[in-house]
Amino acid sequence: MTRTVPDVNTVALAVTDGMLHFELSLAYEVFGTDLTHLVDPWYSVVVCGTGAVRVGRFLLEPDHGLDRLRDADTVIVPGWADVDEDPPADLVDAVRAAHEAGARVVSLCTGAFVLAAAGLLDGRRATTHWAHTGALAVRHPRVEVDPDVLYVDNGSVLTSAGKAAAMDLCLHLVRLDHGSAIANTVARRLVVPPHRDGGQAQFVTTPVPAPDNHPLAELLPWVVERLDRPLTVEDLARRARMSSRNLGRHFRSVTGTTPLQWLLTQRIRHAQELLETTDDSVESIATATGMGTATTLRRHFNRTVGVPPDTYRRTFRARTLPLGPAKTPGGPDGSGQHRRRHP
Repeated sequence: MTRTVPDVNTVALAVTDGMLHFELSLAYEVFGTDLTHLVDPWYSVVVCGTGAVRVGRFLLEPDHGLDRLRDADTVIVPGWADVDEDPPADLVDAVRAAHEAGARVVSLCTGAFVLAAAGLLDGRRATTHWAHTGALAVRHPRVEVDPDVLYVDNGSVLTSAGKAAAMDLCLHLVRLDHGSAIANTVARRLVVPPHRDGGQAQFVTTPVPAPDNHPLAELLPWVVERLDRPLTVEDLARRARMSSRNLGRHFRSVTGTTPLQWLLTQRIRHAQELLETTDDSVESIATATGMGTATTLRRHFNRTVGVPPDTYRRTFRARTLPLGPAKTPGGPDGSGQHRRRHP
């Protein structure tokens, strides 16, 4: 199926009775707010369902029927409240048909149960709210359920964990489509982190640490201001006034990864923003991000992002705001994968 130009940026929200209003509202806020001053054209959002539906305590009148999902570039299924019941057959059929027509299909929170019922998660890794990962695995044994991640990107099918992780995935979609600098700008407007490290396991039994309420609260900002320096684990441990072993334990608890992997991720993100917002050479960016040489930067960048730095720059440079030179190391976030159609 060949899509028309207006449909390339269309995000369709698939709704039915019992959808969770938080996830639905969140998706509409990210994609439905007019941000053509950032990117023109921005997304065009349509709400699709079968007649008036109840979302939380509100009644919502969709713009279109579920058949409209087939024409959208991206279909988002918000969280679905009654996971003990099978999702409506017409919704399941419409989501499956949209995917077959080439749409990128996304679930937020328990919307994964709809995607699983449509067979879109068979043989794929997926996630949902941690409280329901067990039920998803039991009801759909062909799905590889991962309870320890914020979201899973399978290319044409993406799933998120619960609540705040839905925002993580929505920003990830913006990052895929328009680059990390635009995603960062959207995140700043929403006053949320552009990208969170780690998985949802850290949120199962303990609250999310407040910015100033965990052992690395002072260390992390100190590091991102010094990404051009050859920092080691010992340097970080000394700055944090703890042993390297304790540092590693705290990093796992707060970020979900090791100190070196976290540091590498910050360097790559800083490189992404410099590639998008400056004319600096790859050699200069390698120095500014603490990679040392262009060869080292290219190797890590290609392995992490999936494309070489020059290809990344060509893909996102024209779409990025004229922000001028990046002033804050560690500012860029995201995978930086280039835009792709979804067969």
